[in-house]
Amino acid sequence: MKFIEDIFNKLRPDFEKGGKFEFFYPLFEAKETFLFIPAHRTKSGAHIRDAMDSKRLMSTVIVALIPPLLLGIFNVGYQYLKAAGQPIEFISAMLLGLRYVLPIIIVSYAVGGVWELIFAVTRKHEINEGFLVTGLLFPLTLPPTIPLWQVAVGISFGVVIGKEVFGGTGMNVFNPALVGRAFLFFAYPAQISGDKVWTVTKVDGFSGATPLLVASDHQSDSVISAIQSYGIEAGLADFSLPNMFIGLIPGSIGETSAAASLIGCIILIATGIGSWTIMLSVALGGLAMTLGLNALAPNDASFLALPFHYHFVTGGFAFGLVYMATDPVSAAATSIGKWIYGFLIGAIAIIIRTLNPAYPEGMMLAILFMNAFAPLIDYLVIQKHIAWRMKRAKA
Repeated sequence: MKFIEDIFNKLRPDFEKGGKFEFFYPLFEAKETFLFIPAHRTKSGAHIRDAMDSKRLMSTVIVALIPPLLLGIFNVGYQYLKAAGQPIEFISAMLLGLRYVLPIIIVSYAVGGVWELIFAVTRKHEINEGFLVTGLLFPLTLPPTIPLWQVAVGISFGVVIGKEVFGGTGMNVFNPALVGRAFLFFAYPAQISGDKVWTVTKVDGFSGATPLLVASDHQSDSVISAIQSYGIEAGLADFSLPNMFIGLIPGSIGETSAAASLIGCIILIATGIGSWTIMLSVALGGLAMTLGLNALAPNDASFLALPFHYHFVTGGFAFGLVYMATDPVSAAATSIGKWIYGFLIGAIAIIIRTLNPAYPEGMMLAILFMNAFAPLIDYLVIQKHIAWRMKRAKA
């Protein structure tokens, strides 16, 4: 790598202030810091040395996203082969999955990266590594059949409206990936919801309904039996609890596998990047709301009767809990605030799922809703702490 570093050192003067390519310094800096440790480091004054910088932090999140990405790629091919009645082989499933998933990821990174470059050059600041995460998170929340032009529109909306209008990375109120996903859901619902978008094959009589769609619209005497028996006789889908936990079911590319999300959870907690407080509080909020609604369920056929462990392994609950709710920019920052923030996300997600028949998934809207209230939660927690300290001081 020494010869590559020498090339960058030779070119740097042309891109620094006063150089002939000064306008494109953000692009040069992005490529250099992607390959090497930044040259600009603190040299004097009191400071704390830490091996973690934004590049390493984002790289760790990317590593944590690899399990749901790989499982999602395999599942796309698996659903195709299963629907077509073909033998399910690992290599065949992975290659088929890559055929549909890779273009979505490439478009997300390419279009979003252009917007990042435009704003970095215009505002004369470096390209932030945060987009490496947003550019991958966004595709994982989409169905494999999403048109590529809608991927471009969605990531553009997420980057520009969800982040850059607020001032860029670190200033955004909402999670950019979720902003883009929400925009696509409400702007183009036919391509991102229903039972026709979750599998990439077109087989007569095949339905790509997700477990949540089955639970919200079924004719069985029990919501659990409706999910478990759906499609098995016709050989269309296996919605057993273990299969849903692994993630071999129709759904968004990266959101179907609770098991893969838990692997990512372990990585994020072990490295200290993901907040275990928020993750646990989201789960507790979902559990508490589910138990309350279970007690109010009129009968076993009601969606309200669905147990929490089914909520956890269906839809994007586990994925949102691990990767979206813990976004350090848009989440609550105070210790007590994290408990409140996470608990309300879990509770609201279950409320939206069960009480809104038009929208059986609720995690995305719950997180965006609480993103808006995170600053208020932190403010109230801090004011409460100040009042308590003042009271002690006067005593």
